[in-house]
Amino acid sequence: MARLKVKGLMKTFLLTALVTLSPFAFANKLHVYAAASMTNAVDALTMEFKQNSHYDVSTVYGGSSSIARQVSLGAPADIFISANTRWVDYLVGTGIVSEDRIVDIARNKLVLVTNKSRQITDNFDITSQQEWLRTLGDDRLAVGTVTSVPVGIYSKQSLESLGVWPVVRSKLAPVSNVRQVLALVERNEVPLGVVYQTDVMASHQVKVVAEFPGNSHEPIVYPMVALNQEPHSEAFAAFVQSNKGQEILKHFGFVVGKSVQ
Repeated sequence: MARLKVKGLMKTFLLTALVTLSPFAFANKLHVYAAASMTNAVDALTMEFKQNSHYDVSTVYGGSSSIARQVSLGAPADIFISANTRWVDYLVGTGIVSEDRIVDIARNKLVLVTNKSRQITDNFDITSQQEWLRTLGDDRLAVGTVTSVPVGIYSKQSLESLGVWPVVRSKLAPVSNVRQVLALVERNEVPLGVVYQTDVMASHQVKVVAEFPGNSHEPIVYPMVALNQEPHSEAFAAFVQSNKGQEILKHFGFVVGKSVQ
């Protein structure tokens, strides 16, 4: 009886696997790969999309650099949303993406944050080397990796533009995406971190102590690219650009509409 039961279970498993791996099931599965800073917004976008279509959706979040490399190596992505243009341009250079498939869907702002439990005022002078040295002390400044992660690239550009890079460059705690920066500040492991304005809205534990001038770094633009012309990819790309999709992005703090151009 036990052997018959096992055979029955194996048969059920194989039937389930065949259904799961059928071409129809795969064709109706949308795979969205997006920058970590888009997590909450894309979760809301995909939920709304699923409720109004017959497509299932899976999401992958991470640093734009890491995701772009995954896509270049054959990851099953249908949609890629990057936190900068550099990594979409990288995919264009590899021949994976066509420039006419790219659309900018949102912008963001760069801010300096601390844990709400810390006695750091909200008028932190980001242009003062002494202020940075005094506040950091022997601690670290959490940032995205400045050579590859978009938020880190923007951070370095701003810190250099403001003339404080020489004193902070040896005090960095670099991580692989902006949500990891946020987590370090939330856990009070560092006194300061550089994140996007939208990340602050996703946390109850941090506060903004300074906003980096927009002219101190490249524009923080989120390009979206449909990596194929499958119906589900086309439908989702159109939804994100629709009034409803733009409302969702705006709700999570992103700048949308004509201001994106």
